[in-house]
Amino acid sequence: MDFNLDETQTDLRKLAADLLGKEVTSTRLEAHEKSGTPYDAALWRSLAGAGLLGATLPEEAGGAGLGPVEMAVVLREIGAHVAPVPAEQSLVAAQVITRYGSREQREALAPLADGEISLAVATSEPGRDLTAPPATTARRDGAGWVLDGVKGTTPYAAQAQRVLVPATTGAGVGLFLVNPAEAGSRPVPTSTGEPAAVLTLDGTPGELVGSEDGTAAGGLRRLALAGNIAVTSGVLAGALALTTEYIRTRKQFGRALAEFQAVTVQIADVYIAGRALDVAVWSGAWRLAQGADEEAEADLAVGALTATDQALRALYTCQHLHGGIGVDVTYPLHRYFAWGKHHAHLLGGVEARLDTIGALV
Repeated sequence: MDFNLDETQTDLRKLAADLLGKEVTSTRLEAHEKSGTPYDAALWRSLAGAGLLGATLPEEAGGAGLGPVEMAVVLREIGAHVAPVPAEQSLVAAQVITRYGSREQREALAPLADGEISLAVATSEPGRDLTAPPATTARRDGAGWVLDGVKGTTPYAAQAQRVLVPATTGAGVGLFLVNPAEAGSRPVPTSTGEPAAVLTLDGTPGELVGSEDGTAAGGLRRLALAGNIAVTSGVLAGALALTTEYIRTRKQFGRALAEFQAVTVQIADVYIAGRALDVAVWSGAWRLAQGADEEAEADLAVGALTATDQALRALYTCQHLHGGIGVDVTYPLHRYFAWGKHHAHLLGGVEARLDTIGALV
């Protein structure tokens, strides 16, 4: 594959970087954190107005019909600017519905392009092996479906119009659209301060997306991994840029920190971790776009391990190179570290990712 972005992808990246660079300032982030609102609604509308939410939506919903690589382009910039909006969950869910949903389900995504709604995905379950079928079950109830079970930490669940929920059926594993207002919801804290909830499904109505053969549920798992590691890649890139500027300008013993060999070796390790994660992001997203799901599975598994291991250790290094200011909440680095920890938690941690790779091989 060619790891260079094409013209459309490059323009999309530049548009996202320019908009987020102008709007996501430290002052605005601090104001949002003090406001207590679940996300920055004005920024969400700005992303919609610029076409960044609609870019990866299907044409039936008024979108441009772009795919997983373009989704990763946008989400990487979201991570690089630690933008407090439900973009990751919404764009992943939209990609899944675009691929596996009915025409009516695709058309229902139109309000997302305008920033009027958001979506969420509930892929985790308490104590469940990541390679096992969902403990959540779905059964027919007349012409429809009802779901029973518990879904773990689900970011922006209460704010979403619909949540995508994998569930085991009598014929396999299906994927269902659930209205969170019809499910039990218990808020849980996150390291980023973003809203999240545990969902309890007890005869909760669901709308089947695709078939019960596990195809759509597998697609959600892979696209959710791609979205997570794309955001994490951006987070690490943002932390690296901040740290590079700090060691270039901060002086110790009359010399810039960047002039000390021990410092340059450590910042080089951060750069290498970022490049390794980037390779997994673009390779996995590109294979998904080409329909090579089995090959993408391995790339995304390696990317997820990198995000929970080397990338997280690289964020520790960024904090270390900043000294005491690295953990000061009045300095922006703490947001990158919190986002990195949060995404590693959503991936299940190092041991869980190693188990996943072991199952693949």
